[in-house]
Amino acid sequence: MQKARLFRHLVQGGFFATCVFLGVQFYLFVRYFEMGAQGDAYLRPPGVEGFLPVGALAGLKYWVLSGRLDPVHPAAVVLLVTFLGISLLARRSFCSWICPVGTLSELVWRLGKWGFGRTWRLWRWLDVALRFAKYALLLFFVKLILIDMPLFALQGFLASPYWAISDVKMLHFFLDMSPTALAVIGGLAALSALYPNFWCRYLCPYGALVGLAALPGPLKIRRQAERCSGCGSCGRNCPSRLPVHVGKAMHSPECTGCLTCVDSCPEPGALVMGLPGMKNGVGRTAFALLVLGLFALGVGTAMLSGHWQSSLSHQDYQRLIPLAGRLR
Repeated sequence: MQKARLFRHLVQGGFFATCVFLGVQFYLFVRYFEMGAQGDAYLRPPGVEGFLPVGALAGLKYWVLSGRLDPVHPAAVVLLVTFLGISLLARRSFCSWICPVGTLSELVWRLGKWGFGRTWRLWRWLDVALRFAKYALLLFFVKLILIDMPLFALQGFLASPYWAISDVKMLHFFLDMSPTALAVIGGLAALSALYPNFWCRYLCPYGALVGLAALPGPLKIRRQAERCSGCGSCGRNCPSRLPVHVGKAMHSPECTGCLTCVDSCPEPGALVMGLPGMKNGVGRTAFALLVLGLFALGVGTAMLSGHWQSSLSHQDYQRLIPLAGRLR
């Protein structure tokens, strides 16, 4: 396995294992209150708020308009801002280095390729049309929350019992999925096994958001024409099917900064992740450390400034968690 991909998979595996650990800890935390606060108590891990992207968008608007960070789920906003910052400075690397859904999606299509001996591509016209779906979904949430929802409505939502235990309701969704939800997830998994990164490529509004945030970033995949042999290996191996072998820089919001194209290039220095005018680019290790460093900076700053833990008390959870099934 090529070095860049191996390093990236190690980082992906670390983040995925962390998500599993946080999920188990959160389950034990919720179960404690569902059992009447009997037995061993567990701390609530704020990192689970990363799975509340819609609420995080509402919290971000509230922060901008009021100057105050939502005290109930501050980590949701912190993680959203951190991922947007990572995208601005290190491409859409959230998708290919950090996101657990992206990790599972990649695992599924690689297993599909191993099982079927190949993967498939949609017709170009259909591929282009479907790629707009995730931007349409993003536009729906942007209009609903950032444009149409006034401050008083935001305040009401963020102060509601539903938002307070939205993470608990999310847990219940995954633990007790309806047949419809199972069928949809199963269908997406099957499609991902045949068409690489189907969910990420066509349907994920979060991916669309971080992709747009990456557009003005100066760090891009850049081709040094004088060193390029024109073999096209970079474009053929790009998981996002981008024409990396054409032009001088890859400006597309679909670029996830996975460095697969760089690792596939047989000509030293012909393809780099770099700034304008930078000949040798940023090394694979340096890029990975940039992604990890930006993540640590965002989360660490929130922890040190007291904007990571929820303001909800033990008594709040003891009162609200047993009501989770009735809150709509």
